[in-house]
Amino acid sequence: MYIYNVTVNIDESVHKEWLTWMQTHIPEVLATGRFTSAKMTQVLVEEEMGGVTYSVQYTANTREDLDNYYKHDAEKLRSDAMKKFADKMVAFRTELKVIEEFYSTVSSN
Repeated sequence: MYIYNVTVNIDESVHKEWLTWMQTHIPEVLATGRFTSAKMTQVLVEEEMGGVTYSVQYTANTREDLDNYYKHDAEKLRSDAMKKFADKMVAFRTELKVIEEFYSTVSSN
């Protein structure tokens, strides 16, 4: 399993608009068929540059799925974001390979 992580710092002046836009963007990325799920989280560290930082993690079953996303889909989907928020956001991407998953055996009461 692979995780395609996109970390975005978004300027507070367009923060609400960006969050609304992400509600359609994430389903568009999932609609490519390359990923099985997505998780959006807020990074709880204040950046010196300001803004609000998020991490969106897309899960792919295979390396081939991830490569096909880059080959067929990534450019268009990234350009959509840049057209709307180019000078108001900074993004970087990380690929992660899941080696093993662990789960708690402690039940919460």
